[in-house]
Amino acid sequence: MQKVVLITGGTSGIGLGLAEAFLGDGAAVAVCGRSRTALDSFSRAHPEALAVQADVTVPEARDAVLDAITHRFGRLDVLVNNAGTFVERDFAADDATAALEQEIDLNLTAPIQLTGEALQRWPALEAIVFVTSGFALVSPTRAPTYGAVKAGLHGFAEGLRRQLAPRGTHVLEVLPPTTDTPMNAGRAGPKLSPDEVAAVTLRALRQRRPMALPGQTKLMPTLLRIAPQTLGRMVARL
Repeated sequence: MQKVVLITGGTSGIGLGLAEAFLGDGAAVAVCGRSRTALDSFSRAHPEALAVQADVTVPEARDAVLDAITHRFGRLDVLVNNAGTFVERDFAADDATAALEQEIDLNLTAPIQLTGEALQRWPALEAIVFVTSGFALVSPTRAPTYGAVKAGLHGFAEGLRRQLAPRGTHVLEVLPPTTDTPMNAGRAGPKLSPDEVAAVTLRALRQRRPMALPGQTKLMPTLLRIAPQTLGRMVARL
């Protein structure tokens, strides 16, 4: 049976890479995003997929996405919580709390709420995926609130995994390194491609791993255990 997959923020960056990987794997794919232009472009490239305009921080919009999936496919098998934003904040220099609620809503509150709402409709989801970041393990100097919300999502995924284990629902956390996305367009240095992140993610889903660690993030759990100060210095340069 064809799997039905929902990817939030699925029209660009890692979300688009995941959408195309799932489509290539034979899944039925739904994406949502805020940009009508990006959604239209996605639909032209992938007319077989469902593209819904929605801001996942808005309860009515989340309901509309799940309604659209019910109408089109009748069920959902895999939820991928990918939508997010990266905001640099310097608490040593500025009033750094502007639009803080919006950052927390998009990166932390909305994926938790959407997960709960999806489970209410489909209690036996096959898998729930959270795209966090390597910064969930070591917070970046230039964006401490981003590290905080991703660490919060990391903690939620860990506890949820244990809660849903008796149902057989696989909870996967994906921790990408710096990836070649619009969010990182101005950043120098090595970047992983969204396609590489997607390939590691689908492999981790097939193998039912708790975490997918693309690129250099595969070293982070070990470094965090044996050389946390070294890892902190490495992250400080990012």
